[in-house]
Amino acid sequence: MMKCAKVWSVLALTAVLSGPALAEGETADTVVATVNGVAITLGHMIALRETLPPEYQQLADDVLFKGIYNQLIQQEVLAQSVGELGPRVVATLDNDKRGLVSGIAIENIVATAVTDEALQAAYDARFKDAAPQTEYNAAHILVATREEADAIKAELAAGADFAEIAKARSTDTGSGANGGDLGWFGLGMMVKPFEDAVIAAKVGEVSGPVQTDFGFHLILVRETRVAEKPTLDQLRDELAAEVENAAINAKIEELTKGATVTREGEGLDPALLKNSALID
Repeated sequence: MMKCAKVWSVLALTAVLSGPALAEGETADTVVATVNGVAITLGHMIALRETLPPEYQQLADDVLFKGIYNQLIQQEVLAQSVGELGPRVVATLDNDKRGLVSGIAIENIVATAVTDEALQAAYDARFKDAAPQTEYNAAHILVATREEADAIKAELAAGADFAEIAKARSTDTGSGANGGDLGWFGLGMMVKPFEDAVIAAKVGEVSGPVQTDFGFHLILVRETRVAEKPTLDQLRDELAAEVENAAINAKIEELTKGATVTREGEGLDPALLKNSALID
């Protein structure tokens, strides 16, 4: 099929022509042209228009009509000139149709799946047995060697200011500029050795050095709190995707169980997929 630029070169040649005036009562099946007995319908024209980029859809109606009209006639003339289609083209057409129609089936499933009741059920299922989660407010000083970390820890024990040392010597310049402050975070947001040290730390005491792939950390946990459970509205998009996927998978399973499916290809050599000569 022609690329968009080639397809719409027709418009440049037909822009001065006006489209035919249509009477009332047309349907998708209204025949607008025939090519050797093959009908081109108003539905074909509308469907083609809907696939066009916005800049083409904004053209004047008469220009757009004439361009699409001529394009479809030209495509049909060219298509009929090919004769018998080869295996590659037939397979591609079959796959395109299968993909398009299965997409319609998925749209139909999704249209009825996401309801307020379904979202509430998904929300309740996620949080009904969930244990309260702790969040941590912490700061750190990151340096390259254990020796430097030990030296800084000794300075802190002697009364040095954690924030000032973080600003001057932490290699994590992002947090260092804020006195080492990492803000509030929950479990799973930090690398495992760091997280384990934060969980084990006493509030207000400097712990470490803790080694990670980034270097050696001195950690100061300032506060902890029980994390608030997110609201349904905050998770609406995430839950909707979850509900949609569950509905699609359930429908596929249902339809597959009700279908007669044989799997003759399961014993084939997977390397056959690379044998393009089979469809030449």
